[in-house]
Formats: sequence, C-alpha cells, structure tokens
Amino acid sequence: MQDRYYRFSKYLRERFSCRVKKISIDAGFSCPNRDGKLSTGGCIYCDNRGFSMNSRVEPRPLQVQISDGIKGSKRSGKAEKFIIYFQAYTNTYAPTQILRQKYDTIKQFDDVVAIAIGTRPDCVNKEILELINSYSDEYEVWIEYGLQSIHDKTLKIINRGHSFKDFLNAVSLTRLYPKIKICVHVIIGLPGETKEDMIMTARIIADLNMEGVKIHPLHVIKGTKLEEMFNNGSFKPLEINEYINLVASFIENLAPSTVIQRISADCPPDLLIAPKWLHEKVKVLKSIDDYLEKSGIFQGKQYHPQS
Repeated sequence: MQDRYYRFSKYLRERFSCRVKKISIDAGFSCPNRDGKLSTGGCIYCDNRGFSMNSRVEPRPLQVQISDGIKGSKRSGKAEKFIIYFQAYTNTYAPTQILRQKYDTIKQFDDVVAIAIGTRPDCVNKEILELINSYSDEYEVWIEYGLQSIHDKTLKIINRGHSFKDFLNAVSLTRLYPKIKICVHVIIGLPGETKEDMIMTARIIADLNMEGVKIHPLHVIKGTKLEEMFNNGSFKPLEINEYINLVASFIENLAPSTVIQRISADCPPDLLIAPKWLHEKVKVLKSIDDYLEKSGIFQGKQYHPQS
C-alpha cells in the first residue's frame, strides 16, 4: 500500500539514513496552567500520566531515563540513533540556567542526534529560543508547541490559558532561528468544534509552513475535568469511524511537506475512561490507512498554497 501521508519514520530515514527512535523523558518541569500562574486546574483533559510513561513512575534522574531508553531500544533492535524528547508538561518553564542544565544531559550520549522540546506557545522568549538554537550546530532541533486548535472559543472551553495570537507570536519569534523546526500539536474532537473548525486549523497550519504536526484524538482520562463532562453528558468522545473521517479530512488539507509525527494516542488502561477504541492502536492506524486508500485521499489533496 502506498503511503498517503508523510510519516515521521520516513522523514527520519531520509534525514539520518538509519532507524531513529524518539525517547520521551520527564525532566521535572511544571506548567503555568497548573501551578497557579494561570490557573490551578490546567486543561480540562490534562493528566500527564496519560501521555508520558516517565510521569507514571517514581522520578528518575534524566541520565537514567535516557540511558534506559537507549538500552531498551538497542536490545529490541528498533533503533541505532535517538531523539531525546523533553515531553512532560512545559519544558521551557524555568530559568534559562536550569533549562541549559537539563538540556545538556543529552551531550552525555553519543547516539543522540536530535532534541525535541515540548512546550506552550506562551512560554518562550528570545533568551530561551537562543538557548535552544545553540544546540542546532550539533543536533537536529525541534520545538513542539501545544496549540490544540486555532479557535479561541475552543481554547477557552478547554481552559488552555493562551490564545491563538500567542501561538502566532511564538511561531514568528521561533522563525528568527531557521534551524529550529516547529511541530504543532492539535486535538481532534474538542468540545463544540465542527468538522469545518478542524479543517480550518489544518489549513492555517499548512499556511504557516509547519515542519511537523502531531494529531491526537481527544480522550477522557480519569480524574480530569473532562471526565466530569463525560459523566454528566456534556461531552461525548468521537466514535472510531468519526475520528478516521476527521483525520482524513485534516490530512488532505495539510501541506505535503509537513511531517506527520503522530496520528493517534496512547493512554494506560487504568487511566482511560473513553473512548475504549484508543487501546486498539494498530487497528486504528490500519483503519486510517485503509480509509485513505479507499477514498483516494492523500496529504495535500486539498492544499492550496497562499499566493
């Protein structure tokens, strides 16, 4: 079956000529949307234990997390080189001297070829981006901005704590450092959003020439505000066929050059409330591929570059 979208695995092979694996770590950062600076509740769907494996266990030194990740991947024969992904919470939310100390951990490992830093668009400035850019002489550098939606009405509903303008400002500032690649996170199935809303998010991402995108289905994690909404009937998660249809429409509106780093999600069984099809990841990914093939949809089919 022909690839219908630009997979991250393909990009990494083209870029590094070998198998490269992303190792996610928890560097012990917080988030201004959880610690009281913006709010104490955070986003309505957020519990990092549902997204980050290292957030589910006792804290371990960064060196140990990275070393264990590399050793495990080499034992299984899955990779030769590695991207270290600072994943949990907001990984630019600290003084630059603390950020440098944590980021510098990657220099202890010869097989690391890239660094990826997950953060919020309202948590970067020129000083932080200059620090991140300083790694670009030795490593490929990605910054991953959690946008979720371009629609401010949605961002308010999910208590995101930033606006679409904040995202645009972060992108504009990041573009001052051409070696830093941007990956934007979006969520399909957010409360109140229509298919047209989600397609508009895809088209704006395309117009902004984002190097990468991660597409997540909204799912309900135990103990979150979203669970309350699910229980009282004010939120209903997507059925699998709805998600597949929406993802396909999203993909065909993206620029062909944008690398799709993720197209589903993971969550531990003891934390996932709904939808239960999230646990069938292999089935979900195959169903997306089959739908794209059957429907004649491919990445960029509906992409119309700005003149």
